[in-house]
Amino acid sequence: MHPPTSTVPAAAPTPAEDARAQALHWLTEADPDAKVRGVQALWQRVQADAEASRPCADPGTTWSPPTDRPLPGRPARPPLIEPGAVPPRSPFTVEGHAALIHAICHIEFNAINLALDAVWRFPGMPEAFYRDWLRVAAEEAEHFTLLRDHLRGLNGPDGRRWDYGDFEAHDGLWTMCDKTADDIVARMALVPRTLEARGLDATPLIQAKLRRAGTPTALQACAILDIILRDEVGHVAIGNRWYRWLCERAGLDPVEHYRQLARRYRAPRLKPPYNTEARLRAGFSAAELAYLNQAV
Repeated sequence: MHPPTSTVPAAAPTPAEDARAQALHWLTEADPDAKVRGVQALWQRVQADAEASRPCADPGTTWSPPTDRPLPGRPARPPLIEPGAVPPRSPFTVEGHAALIHAICHIEFNAINLALDAVWRFPGMPEAFYRDWLRVAAEEAEHFTLLRDHLRGLNGPDGRRWDYGDFEAHDGLWTMCDKTADDIVARMALVPRTLEARGLDATPLIQAKLRRAGTPTALQACAILDIILRDEVGHVAIGNRWYRWLCERAGLDPVEHYRQLARRYRAPRLKPPYNTEARLRAGFSAAELAYLNQAV
């Protein structure tokens, strides 16, 4: 069986050049600015390698996390609390708008780490797998930057300015990443095509609230979310494609195996309304969409 796209390595790169080793390095980087710059530079180099028909990574190497850096790397703030304890975020006040943007900014920061983790953690995959997730990491870094710049530009009471880290957040995305650390099929099933796919459903609802708010900053946020939604369709499609490739390689039925994985790992139950059009563009089948509606 052939992978969804094909790139044939000619020779293994050295550790200093290996994109999987570099993905681990930037995953463990705690400073958001350094992480964003590093990921974007890595993706530019990987693109140059592809144009020159050079391999970007050695799929046969198992990398170990450094002992002196956290996994994942993230700043001391925001403070992390239980998902149910995160207060509501209304876009109809300046502070509520800031809290909402901060929440999405936190999701995008986590998404950088999720994509980097997929690159370094799982050996033995086609090189196209690593290129796909490095592209995702770079695009998530762009999303984080757009949202953080928007957050920093808001004018709060008494001239207050916000930044990433100023509101409480939760760790739900990384929790599932950690749960699926030893199972690449579960990772593809439950992170990009379950948790991250929820953004396809949630983003139009958030945009509708922002449009009702109607302020210039609300409309600016809507435009940023248009970019994010466009790219996230592609990210979820990558998760769908590799999940199906892995299921076919292992002789698994994708729909039935997903049911088993969702139960085994206690994936959160998804609820309508679903963005059916975006999910179809992201590669969900009619059977998978029917399962979502039956599982309510």
